[in-house]
Amino acid sequence: MQRAVELARLSEGYTRPNPPVGAVVVKDGRTIGEGRHEYAGGPHAEVAALDSCSESPEGAAIYVTLEPCSTHGRTPPCTERIIKEQLDRVVVGCEDCFEKHRGAGLRILKEHGLEVLSGVCANDTLELVTPFFKHVDTGLPFLTLKLGMTLDGCIADRTGRSQWITGADSRAEVQRMRRRADAVMVGSQTVISDDPSLLCRDYDADNLMRVVVDSKGAISASSRILTDQAAERTIVFTSVETPVAIIDAWRSNGSVVELLKPAPNGSLSVKDILRELGSMNLMHVLCEGGGGLAGALHAEKQVDEYALFYAPAVLGDLKARRGFAGTDASPLAEMDRLKIRDLRRFGDDICVRLR
Repeated sequence: MQRAVELARLSEGYTRPNPPVGAVVVKDGRTIGEGRHEYAGGPHAEVAALDSCSESPEGAAIYVTLEPCSTHGRTPPCTERIIKEQLDRVVVGCEDCFEKHRGAGLRILKEHGLEVLSGVCANDTLELVTPFFKHVDTGLPFLTLKLGMTLDGCIADRTGRSQWITGADSRAEVQRMRRRADAVMVGSQTVISDDPSLLCRDYDADNLMRVVVDSKGAISASSRILTDQAAERTIVFTSVETPVAIIDAWRSNGSVVELLKPAPNGSLSVKDILRELGSMNLMHVLCEGGGGLAGALHAEKQVDEYALFYAPAVLGDLKARRGFAGTDASPLAEMDRLKIRDLRRFGDDICVRLR
């Protein structure tokens, strides 16, 4: 099952609106086939694994990270293929989240005489499909908020300079996080200060979308994300009050501009933005700041996971830019408390993952 999880992780960021799934076929203690769901509309992991078998899978066991599908969609039911190949055993990581499908595939397989075991490596397999499950349940994407900060919570100095607070190992991990996401989201100040590409430099991730939140029409039409070879994969959310000339300039190279009604203070609702992204079948959004956007997401309780990279450094400047900005003050008794899920070191930096 751990090998099936490894395979599924290779598909994170590529399968929307479907979940990443991996499968391994084992016969007489030997792996004879393995596969993963690589893209929506393509073969499911079970079919890919069975197609790759080096010998007949009759009498074999298949390990799959998610319950095999039992209904016709863009592809036939995987349960039919498993039964047809006369496998003896099916081992599943977690069950389907669709209420009408949950347990149905397992029940069909049992009715045809197969031994079925579920809940194996449940935590790892559930982690793979958590964004998919949230999208199915709420229509919203799973949101990971990533920030690179000093120990005193600064993400940039008072001039907006942030390159580089964290080290090369942390930045390499962020590239891996981008590969696994469907979209990377930033605020307008990040674009103005850093002119980032937001592409995944170290991996083939030509499915990655880029999202900018700019309520005031502030970013330049010559920004890299609006003019590079991936401009068509850029989405800008702005106010309906943004001048038409600015919007037309943003769209000139194929970028998508979405217009939203602003709040009385001129800001855009981050939940409205996430709802729009969910309607585009984006299941996992990685927000990389800055402080205003991070603060808004936190204040509106739209963050599912925090990935906070701390460098062993103290800026010590009260006018520096903070990781969480623009939120109303609240008393200590009402402070949000999170649960640490993981703590890892990247070079000299520490990454804390919280839910």
